[in-house]
Amino acid sequence: MVTHQSASMVAWVYQLVLWLALPLVWLRLQWRARREPAYGERQAERFGQVPRDVRRGPIWFHTVSAGESIAAAPVVRAIAERFPDTPVLVTTMTPTGSAQVIERLSDVADHCYAPYDFTFAVDRFYRRVEPRALILMETELWPNLIAWARSRGIPVLLINARLSERSARGYAKVAGLARGMLEALSFIACQSEDHVRRFVSLGAAAETTAALGSVKYDVALPDDFAAGCEDLRARLGVGERLVWIAASTHPGEDEPVLEAFAILRRQLPELCLILVPRHPHRADDVEAMAVARGFSVVRQSACVSPDERAGTPDIVLGDVMGTLLELYGIAHAAFVGGSLVPVGGHNPLEPALCHLPIASGPEQFNFTEVMKELESRGGLVTVADASALAEVTAAWLTDADLRAAVGAKAHAALADNRGATARVVALLDESVQRALTQ
Repeated sequence: MVTHQSASMVAWVYQLVLWLALPLVWLRLQWRARREPAYGERQAERFGQVPRDVRRGPIWFHTVSAGESIAAAPVVRAIAERFPDTPVLVTTMTPTGSAQVIERLSDVADHCYAPYDFTFAVDRFYRRVEPRALILMETELWPNLIAWARSRGIPVLLINARLSERSARGYAKVAGLARGMLEALSFIACQSEDHVRRFVSLGAAAETTAALGSVKYDVALPDDFAAGCEDLRARLGVGERLVWIAASTHPGEDEPVLEAFAILRRQLPELCLILVPRHPHRADDVEAMAVARGFSVVRQSACVSPDERAGTPDIVLGDVMGTLLELYGIAHAAFVGGSLVPVGGHNPLEPALCHLPIASGPEQFNFTEVMKELESRGGLVTVADASALAEVTAAWLTDADLRAAVGAKAHAALADNRGATARVVALLDESVQRALTQ
């Protein structure tokens, strides 16, 4: 049982750790900026300094990175349309998320980085912005961010919420801190009943925690998608060749992917691999690995137009942010990374949207329910190593009918689970309306 005294102690320790970590946080930000220059921009925003063009009194959405920003975009746009007289603000934590918000939502929402959870940064942010409601995406739970909202009577909702078994065990170790955050939330809209159970076990109120589904199932292709894919295929110089994509790979995964590609090339000499590291700053290292294995490599960023492409590369290295969906669109089969290493896997719904057969490693805890749904429907296969990855991919690439059938099953699993966006928007519509009339 968590007592008030123990919860207060945990909260005090959290604040102490934050202050002690401040120099390390600053140094890490500078170090990351050296590898990824975008992290060197707008650093003051991360410490609560809000740009002048951000309007006061907004409905505030907070996402993390590109995936969450893309998934939240239809919800944000719907709320902006329902409350045209109230500003909307979308914050992120990463440059990739920032880029997606600017690209997709700049016509309806203001944008800046969210403050780190230091008390001075959070306080500065709230005093300047004065939000009317705060909507958090997935698992963006920060004690000070939530506590400041609660102290000001600002409703806080967590949407598209997910909590893996691993994360739940982590929060249980700081049960007092977790319970305090969860009790401060007005509503938790979870992706599935499993997530509901985990949140409630940590202290969330059962009556304000419900499974509304995942808004990520509601992803849709843009109207000009086919034309964009045709242009991209021409620019990358892959012609009519078979294309295998290995997306969002992490350190420790590129090696087995390249090993699997070498095996596949013995059967399919013209096969092209699109290899997309999760973090573009790893492009140099990944290219060096591929070249050391005798493959020719062309970077996507160098493919400006068909006239500037020469030859037919073995590997296209995806190093341009915000183009992953289009890269899936020119492929014939996909491997979703973050799954052969203990990262937890990345979103398999974009390749499903493109009717691709999907392979994943066994580390799937970030998308457990989605992966299970795709696999149970026959649209995804879990593999353990390079040999198994090559084997299942070869079966798809050498049999067009099988490839189409598996891809159709993946797409059907996605289509049959649509609808969460409408349910979440209905929830927010009511909650925001109540907040604005207080």
